[in-house]
Amino acid sequence: MPDHTERHVGTRIREFRAIRDFSLAELGRLAHVSTSQLSRVENGEQPASPSVLASVARALGVTLSVLHGQPYLHMLQKDQLDRLLAPISSALDAWDIPPEDDAPPRPLDEVAARTAQIAKLRAAGEFGDVAEALPELITDTAVALQMHTAPGRDRERAHNLQAEVARTTAIIAYRLGFMDLARLALARMAVAAPQSGDPRQVAVERYERAMITHAEASRPDRGVALVKQALRDLDDDGDPSTVAVRGTLLLRASALSAVQREHSAAADWLGQADELAETAAATDAAADPPGTRYALAFGDLNVALGRLDVAMNRDDHEEALRVASEVRLPDSYQPTRVAGFLIRKASAEAWTAHHDDALESLEKARLSAPQLTRYHPEVHVTVGTLLRARRRAPDPLREFAQWSGV
Repeated sequence: MPDHTERHVGTRIREFRAIRDFSLAELGRLAHVSTSQLSRVENGEQPASPSVLASVARALGVTLSVLHGQPYLHMLQKDQLDRLLAPISSALDAWDIPPEDDAPPRPLDEVAARTAQIAKLRAAGEFGDVAEALPELITDTAVALQMHTAPGRDRERAHNLQAEVARTTAIIAYRLGFMDLARLALARMAVAAPQSGDPRQVAVERYERAMITHAEASRPDRGVALVKQALRDLDDDGDPSTVAVRGTLLLRASALSAVQREHSAAADWLGQADELAETAAATDAAADPPGTRYALAFGDLNVALGRLDVAMNRDDHEEALRVASEVRLPDSYQPTRVAGFLIRKASAEAWTAHHDDALESLEKARLSAPQLTRYHPEVHVTVGTLLRARRRAPDPLREFAQWSGV
C-alpha cells in the first residue's frame, strides 16, 4: 500500500498538470513517462522513482521541492501563478531595453524606498503582493541605471538597487518553485552586484546561489565552496551589515555541511557563527527594525535555530528537542518563521515519543501560519509518525490529519 507521501506527490503532480492545462497524455509525452504509469503515480498506486519525478518536474517547469510539498504555492490561487510570473519574466528579459513610454523616471530615493518596502513584504511571506509589484520595480531599476551612465555614487547605487530587486525576484520564483525564473534573476544579480561598489552584495549573491541553485540541484558541496569564497572575499571590517552577512554565511555553510553528513565541519561552522553572534547582538540591535540588514537577521536566536537544524540532519532527535525547548522566540517574530520552528520541534517530539507535545506544537503552528502548516511536507511526515504510533488516534489528531490531507 502506498504511503501518504507518495499520495501527496501524486496530488501535487495532478495540481500542476491542471495549472498547465496538460492532459495525462501531454504530460507523459513531455516527461517521457507512459500515461498509465503517470496515472498510477497521481493516484498514489505506484511510487515515482527519482528519475521520473525529475522528468515530470522539468516538464511542468517547477522544482522537485514543489512536487515534494513546497508549501508556499498554496499562498496563491492556482490561476494567479502564470498571471503573476509571466510579467516578471518579461521584465527581466527586457532588463536593458529602454521603456517605450515617456514616463519620467522615478528618483533613486523613491526607488530605494520601494525596494526596501518590497523586501520587507518578501520577508513576511506576502509573495502575492511582492510578485504583483516586481515587474514595475524591475523596470524602475533598469531605467535608473540608464539615467545614471557616468561613473560615480549614483550609478553604483542604481546597480545596488538592481541587485536587490533581482535577489527578491529570485527568492520569490524559487519559493513558488519556478527554477528557470529564479536562475535568470540570479544571473541578473550576479551582473549587478560587483558593480554596486558594495562587497556585501557580492557575498549575498553567492549566498543566494548556494541557497537556491546548488541546494536544489542536490550539490551542497558546491554551495559550501561558494560560501567559503564569499567569506574569503568579504573583509571582516566590523560593520554591522558585514557582521550580519558573515554570520548568515557561516550558518548556511553549517546547514549545507550537515546535509552532506559532514558533522564535524557543520559543528565547526556553527562554532564560528556562535562566536560572531556576540558581536552581532549589539550591532543588530541598532538596525531599524532589528534584523533588517540586507534582510538578513543574525544573532543568538539564529545560531540556536542553526544548531536545531544540524541536530535534525544528524538524526539526533534528543538533542534537537533539547535545543528547541530552550529557544525563546520574540513576540515580533514573523508568523511563518514561528510556524517553521514549531514544525521542526514537533518532528523532534514525535521521534522521541512525546506524542501529545508534538500534536500541541503542530496545533500552535497551524494557529500561527495555517497555509504554511497545512502544506508543509514535514507536517505530513510528522502526522504520519503520530498516526502509526497510536493505534487509536485521539479526535484532535484525527482532525488534524484530515485538515492537512494526510
